[in-house]
Amino acid sequence: MDSAGPTPELLARFAAIVGEAHAVRDEKELAPHLSEDRGLYRGTSPMLLKPGSTEEVAAILKLASETGTPIVPQTGNTGLVGGQTPRAGGTDIILSLERMNRIRDIDPLANVIVVDAGVILAEVQKAADEANRLFPLSLGSEGSCRIGGNLSTNAGGTAVLAYGNMRNLCLGLEVVLPTGEIWDGLRRLKKDNTGYDLRDLFIGAEGTLGVITGAVLKLFPKPVGHQVAFAGLKSPEAALHLFERASNLCGTALTGFELMPRIGVEFTSRHIEGVRDPLSEPHAWYALIDISTSDHADTAERMMQSLLEQGFEAGLVDDAVIASSVAQQKALWHMRESMSGAQKPEGGSIKHDVSVPISKIPAFMAEAEAAVVAAVPGARVCAFGHLGDGNIHYNISQPVAPTRRSSSAAGARSTRSSTG
Repeated sequence: MDSAGPTPELLARFAAIVGEAHAVRDEKELAPHLSEDRGLYRGTSPMLLKPGSTEEVAAILKLASETGTPIVPQTGNTGLVGGQTPRAGGTDIILSLERMNRIRDIDPLANVIVVDAGVILAEVQKAADEANRLFPLSLGSEGSCRIGGNLSTNAGGTAVLAYGNMRNLCLGLEVVLPTGEIWDGLRRLKKDNTGYDLRDLFIGAEGTLGVITGAVLKLFPKPVGHQVAFAGLKSPEAALHLFERASNLCGTALTGFELMPRIGVEFTSRHIEGVRDPLSEPHAWYALIDISTSDHADTAERMMQSLLEQGFEAGLVDDAVIASSVAQQKALWHMRESMSGAQKPEGGSIKHDVSVPISKIPAFMAEAEAAVVAAVPGARVCAFGHLGDGNIHYNISQPVAPTRRSSSAAGARSTRSSTG
């Protein structure tokens, strides 16, 4: 293919694979697929293909390989780094798996579910729940993100502490290679020592080695007891010591421990409908604690009460509230899950997803904020995330009233920091 992009004849060959009804060329229909949620990256494309089967994906990639046509895989288009966005110039064809949304099989006894890569995460959660099982991956975008994207980015979410990320939640994959060959690795075995584990090459590869079209995912027994608490703290150091106590007390029953700053609570309370600060007074930092038990409902309650009592006695917790209903539990998690999106109305923001050794998180927070404020006075750091596994969403919102810098280099830095 030349630099001018696919010819009309080549586009017709691609369209014939999926049928004209599933080959999108209309600009209005294409528009939602040409940019990511932040609006920072925008590309162009002559066509979006919606295959309905693994065989159609294989035919598309085979033709693309033979003709040198760039293909950009896309599932839910919920990523924030632009990896799913076609380049400007009009030559990239978008491959969307949204039609491949079948739940192929579910086996509660074996604790597995087999799905197409285009199934929305919330639909997998729902199918597991209806089978009296749990699929634990939970993300703020779970109503629109799709399993193929979750696997291709090795998504973690809020339950990594107890269940691991997608690499830990996947037993097998079906993948179409760039040549159009189909690799059938849909294994359901927890122990499979038959040669190389090729599955791990594709998880986290973001579509660069092949397009994931199907997956075998792990399910778990549904928790019997569940408690969620929201605690006000003085510092990340206090949160770290509280987490240590929670780990010692709860073990694997500790299913979530999220760290949040005051500014994050203010953003969500201001911009997200139905969110409010559940504590009577503001605190510098907060911990969202989630405990799930499989034996008795009151076990989780006793654990949470004991943890908070220890926290108060040790001076780690200044105030706390325990959710008294499922609705209140969801409301507390909704605050946390909305924290990234709540930054958008505040103007430009820079997003980071940083992994830090747990013991180093307080020092990282202090040093990073000092560096950010020194570079861009007035920049608002909204750093939050999974303290239990060391994954911090280190986000920076633009200053409320940016001031001019004397140096042109400093001015350029300030401008970049306020772009979002």
